[in-house]
Amino acid sequence: MLYLVPTPLGNLKDITLRALEVLQQVDLILCEDTRTSSKLLQHYIIEKPLTPYHQHNEHKVVAHLADQLQAGKTMALITDAGTPGISDPAFLLVRECIKQNIRVECLPGAAAFVPALVNSGIPTNRFVFEGFLPLKKGRQTLMKKLAEEERTIVFYESPMRLVKTLEELVTYLGSDRACSVSRELTKLYEENKRGSLQEVADYFKSKTVKGEIVVVVAGC
Repeated sequence: MLYLVPTPLGNLKDITLRALEVLQQVDLILCEDTRTSSKLLQHYIIEKPLTPYHQHNEHKVVAHLADQLQAGKTMALITDAGTPGISDPAFLLVRECIKQNIRVECLPGAAAFVPALVNSGIPTNRFVFEGFLPLKKGRQTLMKKLAEEERTIVFYESPMRLVKTLEELVTYLGSDRACSVSRELTKLYEENKRGSLQEVADYFKSKTVKGEIVVVVAGC
């Protein structure tokens, strides 16, 4: 059996009792970065074997992991933060497990785009999640499509590209479109900046941007 186990975005208290129970019971824990995951596991005194599972090796190890699951091993897949499969590795292994009739169970838990969307003040009844926007190929085409999107738009962005992306959104979507940028969610320096696209872009131009970022933009 494979468990997909969400882990805290930053605050180590944001993990469910069931997630801790599963992590204590499985035979093996798959994680993006063993150093990052070790901090969480040590905090909760969980001693289990760890093995790397990330975007650079997932194609190579999927078949081997499926074989181990078929042989009776129970595994938990975690990421550095949030829910596996949401802009993080998981899809290939889940697909292979389904193909081989291996049971997969996903626990509910943290996902950065949910609190960012809910506290944005922008309509939440209908939204589209874009993950990370393409860096080059297809980026301009996507921007033009987003300009016509009626649902609220949610995506992740890196601190290095945030200002450039906001400026592009001003160009394609207009300067007055409502926007909210959430940074370092659940951590000590959590920040939620709301306003028009132009106002938010100007705000982040004037400061050094750090941390993981979620951008929420109103539909047209």
